[in-house]
Amino acid sequence: MHTRTQSAEETEELGARLALARPAADRALAVLYLSGELGSGKTTFARGFARAAGVRGRVRSPTYTLLEPYVAGDGTLVHLDLYRVQSPAELDSLGLREWAAPGHVWLIEWPEHGAGRLPAADLVVTFAASASGHQIEVTGTSALGAAWLVQLGDAGRASLESTRRTP
Repeated sequence: MHTRTQSAEETEELGARLALARPAADRALAVLYLSGELGSGKTTFARGFARAAGVRGRVRSPTYTLLEPYVAGDGTLVHLDLYRVQSPAELDSLGLREWAAPGHVWLIEWPEHGAGRLPAADLVVTFAASASGHQIEVTGTSALGAAWLVQLGDAGRASLESTRRTP
């Protein structure tokens, strides 16, 4: 899926739509890699995703703490920002295994900094900033990711259908 957002609000809305499209039948660990340069919208997207997933209170970037867990509805959202990680071995001290549980969703910014120490992604969300907005590509990389994209497409079509029926 390719899309372009022109504001922080639109980027947050995309994150929210993706959170709400998570397949209900599968509550296994879900992992999203958020890739892109500084300022390309990763944290803004994560904030929208977190809000729609049921996170209450302030959603902050874990740039300095590396990991920020949130209670999110009936599960846990784990937001990782690995920008400052110099070596994947640094992740060993974070206790990531305890967060790899059913019902948990991981949003990982800068996943390439944790190569070899992270679970495989279900969805890869790639961001690119330009003068006209942000280009965002969402790719399913597992069966869960593929089902998630189908749900996202179905939700978008349902929204379009209800708009068409409104007088």
